[in-house]
Parts: sequence; C-alpha cells; structure tokens
Amino acid sequence: MTKDLYQDNKMYVATDCIIFGFDEGKLKLLVFNRRVSPLEGEWSLIGKFVKLEEDVSDAAQRVLKEITGLKNVFMQQLKAYGKADRDPGYRCISIAQFALIRIDEYDKELTKKHGAHWFDMDELPNLVLDHSQMVTDALEALKTKARYQPIGFELLPEKFTIPQLQTLYEAIYQKPLDDRNFRKKLKSLKLLINTNEKDKTGSRRGAFLHKFDYKRYQDLLKMGYNFEIG
Repeated sequence: MTKDLYQDNKMYVATDCIIFGFDEGKLKLLVFNRRVSPLEGEWSLIGKFVKLEEDVSDAAQRVLKEITGLKNVFMQQLKAYGKADRDPGYRCISIAQFALIRIDEYDKELTKKHGAHWFDMDELPNLVLDHSQMVTDALEALKTKARYQPIGFELLPEKFTIPQLQTLYEAIYQKPLDDRNFRKKLKSLKLLINTNEKDKTGSRRGAFLHKFDYKRYQDLLKMGYNFEIG
C-alpha cells in the first residue's frame, strides 16, 4: 500500500533563482529565454529540478554556478510556490532562492551561453508561470533584510564611494534617501574603511573609495547592534 501511495503521488521539486545585480545606478535581474516546452522562448527565471540525492540549497548553488560561474555568494531561501496548476507541464513545486552577485565578477561568456540577460527592475519583461510573483516577493525580502543587515554591500564592488552606496539603497528601497541622514547613519555604524583612493569618473575632485569592514560588522553582530540603514 505504501509503495502504491508513492507511485500515485509523484511530483517534481524545482528551485528557481532570483539573481539580483547592481550596475550604473540600477538594480537588475538576471533572466533567460526558456529553452524547454511548454512556454519555450519566453522569459523565465533561472531554475532546474532538484536531484534526488541533493539538498534544495545545494541545488540552488549548483544552478547559480552553472549559469554565472560564481559560488560562495549571498543566497537565501525565499519560499515555496506550490499551486496545483502553477506549471502546465507537470505537477511541480518550486522553492525559490534569491541571490546577490557583484555584476563585474560573473562569467559573462557562460551567462551568454545559457541565453541569460540582465534587465533593469523597472523594465522587466513578462515572466512565465508565477515567476513575476517570485520576483516581487524577493524584492520585498531584500528590502526588509537590507534595512537590518548591510547585505547591500554584496552587490557593490570591493571598493565603492558613499554616493554609489546611497544609490544602491535607493534602488533597493525604490525611493530617494536624505543625503545627510544617510551619511550620519553610516558614520555612526563605522563600517566603512576609507582607502584614501579616489574615484574621479564623476568629477575632477572625485569621491573617496571605501571598503566594507567585515571584522567590525561581525563584532557588532555579536553585540546585537541595530544596523538599520535608510
């Protein structure tokens, strides 16, 4: 009876990755042209079926590495999407993950090989299935997490200016932030290391480049410090 129960209730488990990047002052999403039917040729998140022998989190890391060449980046499980009619191909539950990558570090040739493209968040194409809902949910999760943890630094290059950091948080929150309050909060956190180098691409005077102080962050984390930014 148990054997028949398993055979009569088969379904697939997939993992879909919402991959965020940040470039030229814009929050971006990596999507690709679906290469399998149904819905072949339409825009889709990047995902695959979970193998029998692997954990869901390992499957998500595998998908990310196969598409971008990256590993050991910030990735967090979002939620499960399991409406019975969500996939016209077969009964399938998807466990979504969202990832933050530095857009200057991924393997561009590998991404191109898989037909993946970056889109600004405000210019996203229509996505298949319930993938648009996944993106909406992931963005809300990112906003919440960025408010209380400095994960925004995962999207920036190793060295960045304070204006670049503020632009990133404005892109995440989808609203302008007060310059003075933003700088005041950053100063109070003392999480930035001034490299004494300058980025002069925006002006002759330039802006100082900073690095994120991971050691101080870990120390403050142990103390239960409030990292609210913005």
